[in-house]
Amino acid sequence: MSDEVSPITVPSGIPALEAATEAPRLPAPQVLIITGMSGAGRSRAAAVLEDLDWYVVDNLPAQMLTHLIGMMRHGAAGDGQRLAAVVDVRTREFFSDLAQVLSGLRESGIDYRILFLDASDEVLVRRFETVRRPHPLQGDGRVLDGIAAERALLADVRKRADILIDTSELNVHDLGRQVRAVVTATGDDPLRVNIVSFGFKYGIPLDADHVVDVRFLTNPYWISELRHLSGRDAAVRDYVLGLPGALEFVDRYVSALEPVLNGYLHEEKRYVTIAVGCTGGKHRSVAISEAIAARLRDQGHRVTVGARDLGKE
Repeated sequence: MSDEVSPITVPSGIPALEAATEAPRLPAPQVLIITGMSGAGRSRAAAVLEDLDWYVVDNLPAQMLTHLIGMMRHGAAGDGQRLAAVVDVRTREFFSDLAQVLSGLRESGIDYRILFLDASDEVLVRRFETVRRPHPLQGDGRVLDGIAAERALLADVRKRADILIDTSELNVHDLGRQVRAVVTATGDDPLRVNIVSFGFKYGIPLDADHVVDVRFLTNPYWISELRHLSGRDAAVRDYVLGLPGALEFVDRYVSALEPVLNGYLHEEKRYVTIAVGCTGGKHRSVAISEAIAARLRDQGHRVTVGARDLGKE
């Protein structure tokens, strides 16, 4: 490997680490380089990191990594400060430039880690046969020929890896848990709960995981002073939550959700949609949705609330 670094031509509009001084300089992002054997789970690892709000870039040439970090430090690539770059044998020049690029990152004060995903040859062959696709280095030979060539190409990168995960005996959920444990302090990430109120007369939301029917509560629509308001207005909210059984229902429903949400986390399901319905989706469902959301937030869940049919006649 040459000790000289080839000059880098920065395309127009893409700042290097030292460029773009006009914008405020943000703290250096966390950088995770994801690499490893084809078929060992790089795509799954990338998907997990995207769910954790990492900025994920796939098939990135090594020299562009420096420029992308520079863009993030100046806010040109969004406000995220966690970057995951997936690199593999599709960009073979990456591996010839890797040592120089990583040294340059260290000199620039950029900390990084390398996550290497591996699996046994037997498992990799079985996975390629399952998806019926050739190995990227297979050429006219067998899958095993491609695997052997890739192992030789990645040998030095594997030695440099900060984290090595053998996925031979892991399913997609197990791999997800291990990747989360690598990048989070506790290995845990709050479940994202989306609560949407709706009117049954407009149909149940197609993406609902749970459907809650609150039509057992008295309808504020029949009270003239409340008809033109919604469940987001204090008068309607207080009326609905003051009805017999309303708060008891909210408390019991949230308690019943606890083992369900914990089970979703265990099974790597990170998003859940709870649809709360009344007749028109304007009064009862809106007020109860907000009450359920408040309870779940108190438990540490990340919750968003929407009112699908609010405003409809």
